[in-house]
Amino acid sequence: MKHILVTGGAGFIGSNFVPHFIENNPEYHLVNLDLLTYAGDLANVQEVENHPRYTFVKGDICDRSFIEDLFRKYDFRDVIHFAAESHVDNSISGPEAFIRTNVIGTFNLLDVARKHWMIAPNEYKPGYENCRFHHVSTDEVYGTLGETGLFEETTPYAPNSPYSASKASSDMIVRSYFHTYGMNVVTTNCSNNYGPKQHNEKLIPTIIRKALSGENIPIYGDGKNVRDWLYVLDHCKGIELAFHKGKAGETYNIGGRNERNNLYIANTICELLNELKPKPEGKYQDQITFVKDRPGHDLRYAIDATKIETELGWKADENFETGIRKTIAWYLESLNVKA
Repeated sequence: MKHILVTGGAGFIGSNFVPHFIENNPEYHLVNLDLLTYAGDLANVQEVENHPRYTFVKGDICDRSFIEDLFRKYDFRDVIHFAAESHVDNSISGPEAFIRTNVIGTFNLLDVARKHWMIAPNEYKPGYENCRFHHVSTDEVYGTLGETGLFEETTPYAPNSPYSASKASSDMIVRSYFHTYGMNVVTTNCSNNYGPKQHNEKLIPTIIRKALSGENIPIYGDGKNVRDWLYVLDHCKGIELAFHKGKAGETYNIGGRNERNNLYIANTICELLNELKPKPEGKYQDQITFVKDRPGHDLRYAIDATKIETELGWKADENFETGIRKTIAWYLESLNVKA
C-alpha cells in the first residue's frame, strides 16, 4: 500500500478532502500532517480518525528535519499540499507568518520530496518514477479583474496582498522544480471556497454567525467586490482529478462559474435564514452594516475553468444557490440551532 502525505488536512479544504480521498482511493494510506494552529481542528476529521488507512501527525512544515524524518518513516510516494496561512486580513496585520509557512514551508516539502524520490535532475530512483507533488493554490495570485474577463492559467501574476504574494511565491518555487529538476509536480489554483467546516473568520461563516447571534453583519466597503464561489466538495473532486490525471508541470484553474458580490452573498444567506430559522421580529437583512474597506481589497476574481473541464472532464456539481443551502444547513446543525 502506498503512503500519501496530505498537509493541512485539519483545515477547511483539507478536512473535506481527506475523507473524500480515503473513500475513493483504497490503494492509499493517508498521513495527515497539520500543526493545528487556529485554522486547524481535529474535530474536522473525526469521521476518519479511526480509519485503518488514516494516520494523523501533528507537526510544522517549516521544520525541515521533522519533514525528513517523516519521509523516512512513511516513504511517501505522493504529496498533496494544502497547508497554508490563508486569511488576507491576518496577512495585512502579520505578514511574517505567511512568508514563513507559505514560502519556506512549501520549499521544505518540495526539496525533501525531491531528495527522497530523485537521484539527480530528471532522474527518479527506481520505483519512484510516478511520485507526484500536488500544490494547492489560489486565484488571488493573479491580482484583480475589472468588470469583465477571467483568470486563465496563462494570466500574469499580480498579487496585491502579503497572503497572495506568499502563495504566488510558492507557486513559482513549485514551477521551478519542474523546469529545473524534472520533478513531477502539478498546481491547482482555485476560486473562493465555501461549505462545511470553514473557519469562523471567513465571510460566509461570519455572516451566518452574526445573523444568528443578532449582531451587525459587517460588509466591507460598498459590498460590490465580486468573487467566483466554489463549493468545497467540488474543489476536492477537482484536486483529486488533477492529482491522478493532470499533466506534470501543468497548472489547472478550478472555479465554480458562480460570480456573486459580497452584498448578494449576505442577502442570500439572510433570505435563507428567514426561511429556515425566522427571527421573532424583522428580518436578518436588517443586521447588514457597511464597514471601512480593507487595504488592497481586490475588486473582482473570476476563474476560467475551461482547461480542467475540457482536458480532465471536471465540472462543478453545485451552483451557489444549491451549495449555500447545504452550507447553512451544516452550520445550523454544528451550532446546535434547530431550523
